Amino acid sequence: MDKNVVGADKYVLGVDIGTTSVKVVLLEQRSRSISACCSLPTAADVAENHSGLQTHEQETGSIISTLNQCVALLPRDQLLRVSSIGVSGQMHGVVLWKPKTGCDWQNRDFFVVKDTSRLVTWQDGRCSSHFLSSLPTPNSHLAVATGFGCATIFWYLRNRPEFLSDFSVAGTIQDYVVCMLCGLDRCVMTPHNAASWGFFNTTTSQWNTEILSEAGFPLVLLPECVGAGGRAGHTVSDWHGIPAHTPVGAALGDLQCSVYACMTAQTDAVLNISTSAQLTYAMPGDFRPPDAPVSGSAVSYFPFFDESYLAVAAALNGGNALATFVEMLSSWMRDLGVEVSGGDSLLYDKLIGCALSQQHSDLVVSPALLGERHHPQLRGAVANISAGNLSLGHVIRALCRGILDNLTSMMPVVLLQEAGVRRVVGSGSALSCNAVLREEAERALHLPLEYGKTADSAVGVAMVVCDRL
Repeated sequence: MDKNVVGADKYVLGVDIGTTSVKVVLLEQRSRSISACCSLPTAADVAENHSGLQTHEQETGSIISTLNQCVALLPRDQLLRVSSIGVSGQMHGVVLWKPKTGCDWQNRDFFVVKDTSRLVTWQDGRCSSHFLSSLPTPNSHLAVATGFGCATIFWYLRNRPEFLSDFSVAGTIQDYVVCMLCGLDRCVMTPHNAASWGFFNTTTSQWNTEILSEAGFPLVLLPECVGAGGRAGHTVSDWHGIPAHTPVGAALGDLQCSVYACMTAQTDAVLNISTSAQLTYAMPGDFRPPDAPVSGSAVSYFPFFDESYLAVAAALNGGNALATFVEMLSSWMRDLGVEVSGGDSLLYDKLIGCALSQQHSDLVVSPALLGERHHPQLRGAVANISAGNLSLGHVIRALCRGILDNLTSMMPVVLLQEAGVRRVVGSGSALSCNAVLREEAERALHLPLEYGKTADSAVGVAMVVCDRL
């Protein structure tokens, strides 16, 4: 069916580029119903180089290849009738590229990576506390942490300046995708992603250019800021059947899009557990953040839409803590010469089953393997070990409880109650497939928990495009 046929359904494509997977959805424009979706793991992590820097990088080419696979698996007849595209993704990270040659569309209806760096993700730990203390003080209410785009660029400036000389454009991975789709020579970035880089004032929507310039920061790498929900441009070519000249929204943050998809009232809070974990609620419309970071505070204020803010406890440790345990268990079994058919996914299912049959455990697990931004030296720990609580059921139950306890230590339940929160809506891939996490969330939050099965970032960014683009 031709996309211009009168009365033909139109669709919005929502794309979310996560830390471990890419998800795409087609949202029917009038009904807002999900017509089709696809999610695939990126398998893009680069093995750590044993330099002691605690780097965390991903192959940009692997991410884009996964994105192309996902879109290609959607119904072609519906892709032909896509009227607009929205893109969200993992915040804080940075990828660099050359203008005009950042990708290659040659004789294809999709693009591939060309003159582009690896993605340095939000999990990157190369910027030590000592290094961060040497950076200038930002004019922002948000502190700068390792894994933030500006901090990473400062690290390259001081340690590998020749690396930066190869590139003149930078952004998050979702910004890169938008720029390639639209053929932009300069990166455009919304406050969602700009705030996550550091050295950005959300009140004025301006970079701290004077502060950065005095410190020698390469200002050419700072993206142009555009409003959240605004248009970045139009596709420069057909993309898997999506016609050229289709409007594309400026890239958004994955957390904000997840909240947009499932927060239906000001009295809702959102619990998102994917690779990391967040607990958030909306601030009143007239709220303005403080001029500077509150020392030691675990709660940050992220820009949302229309100059509003979200109060966020953003934990670095979420589903990744469970993934690390499963990887450890798999490694031990290989060392013992035991092969598990079905791989890690089967192990996950069996471990969750063990914990579901173990409803209570006095084992205490702190899962802070990566520390937390407000407490970088924090590390994981296990306590109250006894001969009777060492079964896998006990360990997984305690680990899931520890993920929630870590999050609620950052944003205590009393803070939610004082904010008038009456309900918590759950989202995120780790929460969706782990009934033990959901049980522990209800226990920890003392509030009704509803899980929004379709409330994820890909759906959220498609809804933003429907409402605002």
